[in-house]
Amino acid sequence: MAEQGPGGRLGAVPPRVWLALVLLVLAVAFILQNRQDAMIRLFTIVVTAPLWVTLVACTVVGILIGALAGHRSRKRR
Repeated sequence: MAEQGPGGRLGAVPPRVWLALVLLVLAVAFILQNRQDAMIRLFTIVVTAPLWVTLVACTVVGILIGALAGHRSRKRR
């Protein structure tokens, strides 16, 4: 018979761990489906990179902008 201690049930896993696993699966599916190359132009610079790398980089830049803007607005209060 299986042990029913605190770590023995799936219900004992915190919801944030489940959310992290779901997000991980979605990220892997996203990467596998977006492997084609994309050409990025910024002024005179042209770079070719996989589409998923481009989208992840844009997401990271957006998160950084949001964090910096949020930090500044919290500081003014």
